[in-house]
Amino acid sequence: MSAAAVTATPGKKASVDDVEEAMKDVVDPELGINVVDLGLVYGVHVDDENVVTLDMTLTSAACPLTDVIEDQTRQALTTGPGGGLVQDFRINWVWLPPWGPDKITDDGREQLRALGFNV
Repeated sequence: MSAAAVTATPGKKASVDDVEEAMKDVVDPELGINVVDLGLVYGVHVDDENVVTLDMTLTSAACPLTDVIEDQTRQALTTGPGGGLVQDFRINWVWLPPWGPDKITDDGREQLRALGFNV
């Protein structure tokens, strides 16, 4: 089952774990690895209205692909049967601490090695 297949239940707040799992469907367009395993998601907060705020960064502040990531995030979190996992989302783009390869998860490292990267 795709992470995006998990849907919101009226009156029920999504868990941080569910949001992180759904965000694994959001793939960095340049590297082809999801944003969670790349370590680009710094924080997740779900409020009482079931609106999620994501503290996220990019591999580079000059990255022109924020729109692509925002569109994928919308698809992963707010669409699907029953309307989606959350009511709405907001991305708070942060630059501190700066992203570095040390933020990549073990799963992300395995995926990058499979693509031929030396990490």
